[in-house]
Amino acid sequence: MASLAEIRARIAAQENKSNNKGSNTQSDNAVYPHWNMDEGTTASVRFLPDGNSKNDFFWVEKQIIKLPFNGVKGDPNFKQVIVQVPCMEMYGDACPILAEVRPWYKDETLKEMANKYWKKRSYLFQGFVRQNPLGDDKVPANPIRRFIISPQIIPVVKAGLMDPEIDELPTDYLRGLDFNIKKTSKGGYADYSTSNWARKESPLTEAEQAAIEAHGLFNLADFLPKKPTEAELRVIKEMFEASVDGQAFDNERWGQYYRPWGVEAPSGSANAGQTQATAETSAPAVTAPVAESTSAPWDDEAATSSAPVQVPTSTPSSDKAQDILAMIRARQNKS
Repeated sequence: MASLAEIRARIAAQENKSNNKGSNTQSDNAVYPHWNMDEGTTASVRFLPDGNSKNDFFWVEKQIIKLPFNGVKGDPNFKQVIVQVPCMEMYGDACPILAEVRPWYKDETLKEMANKYWKKRSYLFQGFVRQNPLGDDKVPANPIRRFIISPQIIPVVKAGLMDPEIDELPTDYLRGLDFNIKKTSKGGYADYSTSNWARKESPLTEAEQAAIEAHGLFNLADFLPKKPTEAELRVIKEMFEASVDGQAFDNERWGQYYRPWGVEAPSGSANAGQTQATAETSAPAVTAPVAESTSAPWDDEAATSSAPVQVPTSTPSSDKAQDILAMIRARQNKS
């Protein structure tokens, strides 16, 4: 039985860890959490151009791979954890994880596992919130918000751009269009497929134009995870193999590069004493993890289909993972 002093110390440590988690969120509330809307409500937003004039679109695409682990090595407080890492295809390079996973879709027994490790896409936009159903939303000093848009919504955005009845870009300051994010439900999951473009053009208000003049536009690519170095890429490969093998996350081995949400960097590493960046923030100068985002609208996309796939949250048993790895390695040896 622990003493009272030990119990108090443990509670204080847990509260401190909880407070550290809270400090990782955007302090300026720049990201608009439309996924927190009530079912049946609508948020009207006005998208703005990317601050990077070389970007042909007014959004950037983020591609993340989730690596599930059976807890954290040496820490019984973590049962199931997920580490998010950048997919190299986001930078136009070949991704070693997807190269490994693609052949799994040819085997029915491996498809479930393939879906689990396939890349998750989301799209980063910026703009103004013009109709806000979130009563507790705190508008930041800079009213230009960022939006994390799922693949369920992006086809609606693109369909509007292809509509011959739309004469100007929806981001045009004078003749642009609002976009209505509508939240409903389907099959027990949030559904945004009824979202749509407004049919009536409207200019930006004087206040909105003044905000752009005062704050400028975000360079959206600044909020993508930084491209992994060769050393980080080797760590990603190691973590992928360990994850498939059903192992626990080894913080001493990989924590200075990537780690699960709520896990502190190992002592003595470059990141010791620092909190994790959120999944949407720009990459800091030091190597930082891509943190687990539990509320952002991540969608899972199978290699053989553009439709979202519901990916199991549980990690396979070590025995099953060993069987899968054995099958994969046997095929590789034959080839």
